[in-house]
Amino acid sequence: MILDIIDKSYKQISLLLTLALLLASCSVNEPTEASEVPTFTPQEVAIGWGELSTYLAKTTPANSPTYASRCFGYIGLTMYESIVNGYPEYQSLAGQLNELGSLPSPEADAEYNWLLVLNAGQAEIIRSLYNQTSDSNKVKIDSLESLYYQSFGMEAGMEAMTERSVAYGKSVAQAIFEWSKTDGGHRGYLHNFDKELEHRQFPGSWKPPLYAQSFSHHPLHPYWGDNRTFLPRNSEIPLPEILPYDTTPGSPYYQQFLAVYEKDLELTQQEKEIAIWWGDDPDETFTPPGHSYYIATLVLKDKNPELIKCAETYARVGMAVADAFINCWKWKFHFFSERPNTYIPQFIDPEWESFWPDPPFPAFPSGHAIQASAAATVLIDLYGEDFTFVDSSHVGRPRDELRDVDFRERPFTQFWGVARETADSRFYGGIHTPQDNDVGLEKGQVVAGNVNALNWKRDM
Repeated sequence: MILDIIDKSYKQISLLLTLALLLASCSVNEPTEASEVPTFTPQEVAIGWGELSTYLAKTTPANSPTYASRCFGYIGLTMYESIVNGYPEYQSLAGQLNELGSLPSPEADAEYNWLLVLNAGQAEIIRSLYNQTSDSNKVKIDSLESLYYQSFGMEAGMEAMTERSVAYGKSVAQAIFEWSKTDGGHRGYLHNFDKELEHRQFPGSWKPPLYAQSFSHHPLHPYWGDNRTFLPRNSEIPLPEILPYDTTPGSPYYQQFLAVYEKDLELTQQEKEIAIWWGDDPDETFTPPGHSYYIATLVLKDKNPELIKCAETYARVGMAVADAFINCWKWKFHFFSERPNTYIPQFIDPEWESFWPDPPFPAFPSGHAIQASAAATVLIDLYGEDFTFVDSSHVGRPRDELRDVDFRERPFTQFWGVARETADSRFYGGIHTPQDNDVGLEKGQVVAGNVNALNWKRDM
């Protein structure tokens, strides 16, 4: 089966899409022989678009965790909204989300092929959000759309329904994209790093890293926290509390950084593997929010829920992670707090540097922790706490020779274990204190709790 190719590795998705391109070499209105077109379950269609979304996050130039989180939010929401009217027990989120008053409605008493609606909607929203991606990636989007179209849209005598379904899916995606343009993050990839930001100077303030993860030492999207959240309630979450700055040995603030320093001296090989596994450098991977979307895909493959729950899963994870990043960036640039790489050399050990390089933005709270917590909280609400799976997303990456560490798959038995390990990885890497992580985990639950509390279903 063609989906088995996807299952093996994200690096092999091009093989799937190459086949899709071959099938799409004729026009959409020109059917191939039935025997040439693979068949798919509804769940596989949703998962195929989920996997292409993470592939694009990995392979699109100038992507960032902030912009990627936004894309996953709109992609997941579009999947849900494109088919929600085909499920009477579910309802649209229009009217519940920030400034989203309405969306196109299907024609009354008209028939729709909801897989074709979903397919057209996903292709349209992804093209719109990733218009900066490579030409080869754009061909992949077109080809996957055509592959699914030919699998589900070539039934004789159903031409009118097919045309209506495709048009409706595109209209939903176009409406959501127009709404997205007003959130403050539209085409954020055009100005990733801000050279003009005035760096506030005070005891404990963030300083651009000398030992940096990014080529740029300028801050990434310092105004991302001003963006519109998907949920009104997620724009009203109060500021977290931060420990007061103190250089006195034994003070609570000092102890935070001492814990980072002491952990670095005793890192085990497994802790080093965890540190690099969850790094998710946007120059090489699908970014931290992409990792959460990837885990959602693993859940769908295992649970195989009905199509609307697949779409709901992607929508919840996407919006929770997107709102988590907006709040996290709001707080990061409010507190403008330093990282261990400035505090520890000045007050504990002048020769120290972290195991993992600093990213180009302030520390508190941890972005990894808040988004992983948000995703886990959503998945627990949907599927329960326990889920046994193996994360093999980075298997096959070249060994990190600088740190003498291989990329080894990570086994889990609970969703919260993923969130906790993601947060711990930044502590092991020496770039976040326990306070950064604990507050991130706590606030991620709040953000996702609001997403879970939306009225997804009608009162029957």
